[in-house]
Amino acid sequence: MASSQNQNSNFQDFLPLMANKLGGDGLIGELCNGFNLLMDGERGVITFDSLKKNSALLGLQDFSDDDLRGMLKEGDFDGDGALNQMEFCVLMFRLSPELMEESQFLLEEALLQEFKDY
Repeated sequence: MASSQNQNSNFQDFLPLMANKLGGDGLIGELCNGFNLLMDGERGVITFDSLKKNSALLGLQDFSDDDLRGMLKEGDFDGDGALNQMEFCVLMFRLSPELMEESQFLLEEALLQEFKDY
């Protein structure tokens, strides 16, 4: 996956910008739209073939087949070889370090507040 590491270093993370502009509900809506663009219409999930066919929509047209398979494998929590909508959204958040840090901070803050009330 050396080539995907090189590709990832050139990846510009737009999720935090989208989250700030659209808010939480708007961001989730856009992620759902992205999922719908990439999914296999017959199976209702993102498969290797549907990802490869639509990879240019994400700017991933230069990724190798191994890189695309690696992306699928990284997000495939149930091991079925495809990404359902929840797996896709979780993967997008995991690929966005800044958004993950902000989400972790907000979760920790909420937990501290919850325990403080006890």
